Amino acid sequence: MQTSKPLSLDSEIDAVHPSLLERKIVHFDMDAFYASIEIRDDPSLKDKPLVIGGSPNSRGVVCTASYMARKFGIRSAMPCSQAARLCPTAVFLPPDFPKYQQASREIRAIFAQYTSLIEPLSLDEAYLDVTRNAQGLFATKLAKLMQEQIHEELNLTGSAGVAPNKLLAKIASDINKPKGLAVILPQQVRRFMEHLPLRRIHGIGPASDKRLQQLGLILCRDVWQREPGELEVQLGSMGRWIWERAHGLDDRPVEVERERKSLGKEDTFQTDILDLDQLIGELRAIARSVAESLQKRSLKGKTITVKCKYADFNQVTRSQSLPLATDAAEILETVACDLLRQTEAGRRRVRLLGVSVANFEVQAHEPGLLLDEDF
Repeated sequence: MQTSKPLSLDSEIDAVHPSLLERKIVHFDMDAFYASIEIRDDPSLKDKPLVIGGSPNSRGVVCTASYMARKFGIRSAMPCSQAARLCPTAVFLPPDFPKYQQASREIRAIFAQYTSLIEPLSLDEAYLDVTRNAQGLFATKLAKLMQEQIHEELNLTGSAGVAPNKLLAKIASDINKPKGLAVILPQQVRRFMEHLPLRRIHGIGPASDKRLQQLGLILCRDVWQREPGELEVQLGSMGRWIWERAHGLDDRPVEVERERKSLGKEDTFQTDILDLDQLIGELRAIARSVAESLQKRSLKGKTITVKCKYADFNQVTRSQSLPLATDAAEILETVACDLLRQTEAGRRRVRLLGVSVANFEVQAHEPGLLLDEDF
């Protein structure tokens, strides 16, 4: 196990924002989760580069890759055909989601022995609020105990970040992967954020990062020179958010029950499709599947979105909001097909289509696992 000591910045104490003293948050992130489970269950895979996803000859993408496979440049969401070119000796296995879900439930049960304030983000990561816990232990000690118990009982490893809020805990959990434990103390926050690239902040994607760089904002300390009002003029509503995050501030609580925002499904085709009638047929099948998922969960939504990814990986979305919420397959199919006709499908080859429904009539609180089909 790697270091569990606070990050070594220096001994000087910085002024601490009051909000940084309110909570002790752990972000726990399992290491190469799907691949690690397969290696655990089949030790012969231990010394082989392992890819979980589609076959190397398919249009599928990489769900996850073992750390050995990552040394060849293989990453999640990469086309499996590209992964095979990067590492011809890689072993490809299809994902076994029921097995991964069971392991996730077992990990969640271990978390529950230490705190009831658990916010799952996916099968392999969660936030935990351990400010007050039954054991009366420091957050760092609790994180270490959880790591040890998960390894002892499930033969799996995870990395943990301990910090005063979600933002910092998530960043910290990635510092010493795999099997890492990193701690950011309240008095270390300013110096930690000073040299942190803005792109490391969760929620800043490539497009936002490019826009920030155009404004000369690359590191968090670059934002410190700007007033919130100035950033709001330049970035709109994102301005205040960027200012707070660059200062290491994040007042979001750990939400025990996550409110489902949308439900959807997408399919990547074996070969790019140009024919519009064929695309409509594929889209209708996806829409019917989404309708079945809605009905199974007693959900009805008003906003229907179609996602269309072209052969060159550029993608567009088209949405329509209905006056009444629905879970009817016929309505979803009709609206989805109308939305598809608003894209360049039929004129440009398409590699992926997706349908999602949002703006639910009755929100479902689902403390359980988030589905892989969501997007």
